[in-house]
Amino acid sequence: MSAVIRLTRLGKKDKPFYRIVVMDKRRKRESVYIDKIGHYDPFVQEKDQIVVDTEKLEMWLNRGAELSEGVRKLWKRIQRSFAKNTTKKEADKQTSKDNS
Repeated sequence: MSAVIRLTRLGKKDKPFYRIVVMDKRRKRESVYIDKIGHYDPFVQEKDQIVVDTEKLEMWLNRGAELSEGVRKLWKRIQRSFAKNTTKKEADKQTSKDNS
């Protein structure tokens, strides 16, 4: 069985909400999934917009699951925001040390 990590759409008309799930590659988007990894809400603040269980994600990637195009784009966005936050925190620590 080849697995893929993809988005499945939920929500109302004109207000989508997506789950990040692992499912068989041959299944349709809205069918049964194997595991839920997280969710994505495009209408929420930046901090709570994307929630992913990284341990599950890495586990499935190690098992050979592929990322769909949409999830790949979200993963890049998560990595960029994480890099920004860590650099901001490091800069704040450095300035607080300099001021002391």
